[in-house]
Amino acid sequence: MGKATAMLLSETPDIRLILIGRKISSLEETKSACHPGAQVIAHAMDIRDKSAWHNLIKNILPADTDIRGVFANAGVGGENHYGVDDRWEEIISINLTGTYVTIMELLPLLNKNKSVYRSIVITSSCLARFGVPNYPAYCTAKTGLLGLTRSLALQLASDKILVNAICPGWVETEMAQAGIQKLADRNGQPYDKEFATQMSYVPLNKISQPQEIARLVKFLFSGDQTSITGQGIDINNGSFMI
Repeated sequence: MGKATAMLLSETPDIRLILIGRKISSLEETKSACHPGAQVIAHAMDIRDKSAWHNLIKNILPADTDIRGVFANAGVGGENHYGVDDRWEEIISINLTGTYVTIMELLPLLNKNKSVYRSIVITSSCLARFGVPNYPAYCTAKTGLLGLTRSLALQLASDKILVNAICPGWVETEMAQAGIQKLADRNGQPYDKEFATQMSYVPLNKISQPQEIARLVKFLFSGDQTSITGQGIDINNGSFMI
């Protein structure tokens, strides 16, 4: 979803993109896929590391850098089980704490921008709307992101910074494929059959494409609207309805 969003945003004239993630190879791949006219900086770091953020802002980004939008999309998925190898801390710290640190470290650069409205978009999940077994850390982290969204939306409203979360369901990504494969292995059936089973639970009976998520993020960044803030926006083929 991050790659698709970067590619779509890179088509905007005179845009500057800063790509942050753990693996420089993936970031460089995304950078290469962006529009040739876009200015793109790719930098690998742990988003939980405050000192890494300080180094990025002070020593790597140009001194005049300001930011109009933040897409806080980094995260990890998968199950966790209580015990020696429990992934609770990892999943919570990356998905929830990492997002919080990202936004707070970039807030001064958002405030430097002279646009009347600026935007933060946080990637939550439909699993923030309903629980699933064996995913307690992921469900907790993604639900926490909705609370973070609402709190920051109120906190930053006077600065005209709009804060929203998106809640995707199944999206055609490596993370989703790994999740479906794990279910297939557990249920003793091939991937294609498990995929069909999972899609049967979705009202539209399909998986979303990353480009659909990217178009929603672009809209939230675009300035075409200045009234949506503090919301969790569901884009999950009807998996959750209010």
